[in-house]
Amino acid sequence: METPEQRIKIAVQKTGRLTDHSIDLLERCGLKLTRSKDQLILYGENMPIDLLLVRDDDIPGLVSEDVCDLGIVGLNIVEEKRLGLESEGRPALFRQIYELDFGHCRLSLAGPDGHQYEGPESLENTKIATSYVHLLRNYLKTIGVSAESVYFSGAVEIAPKLGRADYICDLVSTGGTLAANGLEEVEVLLDSEAVVIQTQAPLGDQKQALVDKILQRLDGVLQVRESKYIMLHAPRAALSEIRDLLPGSEAPTVMPLDGSDDKVAIHAVCRENVFWETLENLKAAGASSLLVLPVEKMLA
Repeated sequence: METPEQRIKIAVQKTGRLTDHSIDLLERCGLKLTRSKDQLILYGENMPIDLLLVRDDDIPGLVSEDVCDLGIVGLNIVEEKRLGLESEGRPALFRQIYELDFGHCRLSLAGPDGHQYEGPESLENTKIATSYVHLLRNYLKTIGVSAESVYFSGAVEIAPKLGRADYICDLVSTGGTLAANGLEEVEVLLDSEAVVIQTQAPLGDQKQALVDKILQRLDGVLQVRESKYIMLHAPRAALSEIRDLLPGSEAPTVMPLDGSDDKVAIHAVCRENVFWETLENLKAAGASSLLVLPVEKMLA
């Protein structure tokens, strides 16, 4: 039976845009979870892994302080906390180990619609409202511009209307919130996505082996999100043309059909979306009995 010290602890956003994606991804990696009574911990039933549901701002700190072994959090939070620690002369005791390719957004500067913006020099001697003070200051230092950062913990987009700032620096996904508040995006400071971070404290062989297994399973799930398994029959004479039509496929498996000398069965994993047009083109090339199946996971 595992002791608490032997179980992997993963910090995950309690509520927000990464929560459901993170939990679903780990469940697709084979983890069966049970919620605690207070709903703040998810216990792994079949693997020694527990999820701690916390504020996303707290995740880098919990991993850095070795309270949690891993964390799933946005790159924007990781970089803001890292720069904050460095500004205090303290090292960030966590490292990024995996990009999860969901939760995509960008940290951007935005100003009022119609405002004349002529490049970063337009920011000189302005006020910029943000909750990402360290990322903003680092950007301003990099471009050699002097501007005042005004800290806002929320509703940053209303700062210009309140007369508190000339620009804002905030996360942008679709841009709908900016447009609704009469703002337009002018510069991108950081492209962000969900990432996995790990404590720099040694985990020991047993724990590290489990972390490596999780990462391998993540690979197996994420690599096939858009993949499809295609099965079809085709004339031998059309093999070359059909291979060219299979989207994102490695060499397909070709098998003889029982009782037929001129037709074969073809099986292939296509790592790109398979559209109706693809199937219609395959049929026009001579394929028949086409079947497209989803791929849940794969280990190379």
